[in-house]
Amino acid sequence: MFGLKLENHYARLPGEFYTLMPGEKVGVRPQLLHANAGAAALIGMEPAAFADPAFTQVFSGHAPLEGFSPLAMVYSGHQFGVWAGQLGDGRALLIGQARNAHGELWDIQLKGAGETPYSRHADGRAVMRSSIREYLCSEAMAALGIPTTRALALVATNEQVWREIPEPGAVLTRLARSHIRFGHFEHFFHTGRPEQVRQLADHVIAEYFPHLVGDHAGWFGEVVKRTAELMAGWQSAGFAHGVMNTDNMSILGLTLDYGPFGFMEDYDPGFICNHTDQQGRYAFDMQPAIAHWNLRALALALSGLIAKEALIGGLEGYESHYRTRYRVLMRARLGLAREDEGDDRLIGDLLALMARARADYTLSFRNLSGEDMDWLKLFGVANPDAQAWLSRYRLRTQGEDLSGLGAVNPKYVLRNWVAETAIRAVEDRGDIATLDRIFKLVQSPFETHDGDEAFAAPPPPEMRELEVSCSS
Repeated sequence: MFGLKLENHYARLPGEFYTLMPGEKVGVRPQLLHANAGAAALIGMEPAAFADPAFTQVFSGHAPLEGFSPLAMVYSGHQFGVWAGQLGDGRALLIGQARNAHGELWDIQLKGAGETPYSRHADGRAVMRSSIREYLCSEAMAALGIPTTRALALVATNEQVWREIPEPGAVLTRLARSHIRFGHFEHFFHTGRPEQVRQLADHVIAEYFPHLVGDHAGWFGEVVKRTAELMAGWQSAGFAHGVMNTDNMSILGLTLDYGPFGFMEDYDPGFICNHTDQQGRYAFDMQPAIAHWNLRALALALSGLIAKEALIGGLEGYESHYRTRYRVLMRARLGLAREDEGDDRLIGDLLALMARARADYTLSFRNLSGEDMDWLKLFGVANPDAQAWLSRYRLRTQGEDLSGLGAVNPKYVLRNWVAETAIRAVEDRGDIATLDRIFKLVQSPFETHDGDEAFAAPPPPEMRELEVSCSS
């Protein structure tokens, strides 16, 4: 169907790992709002499939992909540092796994397709605003080179979903090499089922880490490395996830489960993007440490499979992996190709300067490739500290090739106000053109898009007080 080469790989695991079930068929007149040709290519689907009426039926959960039995996964997890017990795909459904021409297996998952046995008294639905945010941000992150799930399609269900107020519903189709989380392993460990932990580990290694078959310790070390490098990507891009629970941590090191995320605007190391997070557990500057905490929770879940010494050794490598990758990314943002003894201080002094001035995070890097005055305006033109730092930077980069700065420092990121512009356009006016316009911006964030310069700027006054929470 749609030219996909389907295989139900996850269902080779025993039935206690999932529940086989169809989608609930939410809504009565599902309508395709947008589809992503780039994501379709990942699973070997031609964009012509979007025009097939069956496409909307399948990717709203109203009809199955022929040859695949849909399923919801079970897992558990720590939420805000507290053991939450059994969780699972409460509003998600795996409707297919497709192997592409490169031999890669990709999950096809609906988010918002209705209740499952893991919904915990919730409705299993998704609202339009959160679906648009994830649809745009997963593609924005991919364009920035940060590992992430991908977005294939956005479907309106044409029904009202109750949150704080009634809101329009939607179903998002997301793709990932795997949706397996740290919480999958925690689920079986904390319910006293070590054999299932082993089965799941061997399943993951065989498909996604085949070079490490039989080497559980080596595999854990690779998970640590990928997680550390993901955190470095987030921190260098100024991205805050907002809900780094263990059930939201990908075993493949992907950005997973976009909820109350936020790209940094005025630079504040303690930025909290999630209005629900009143204690600041998942603040921007806490993310690397929280990822390490989550890895320790995973290590405990694997403690019956991997020797304690090997787990400790794997965890001890985290900081080195993180610092190495973060340094590479931040040096690239400044165009520092050759090594210099004072480079780390130069980077640190810039961040401190940005924090004091609450300078725009993205533009503080992007504007280095323009006129000096454009950069200085971010800090206040008469700011002597900014002038002194810029003089140091210009002296340091003499002889460096800075022509590529525009290719590593994006002009456009998915600022909350930009996402909100797309949401309001769709919800208030049925304006899909604005959604498509913003979608194209975040897919090519380094380019100049004539007429869309406003979307590269900090929020207008009426959009400055936007808040997002766990319901976003």
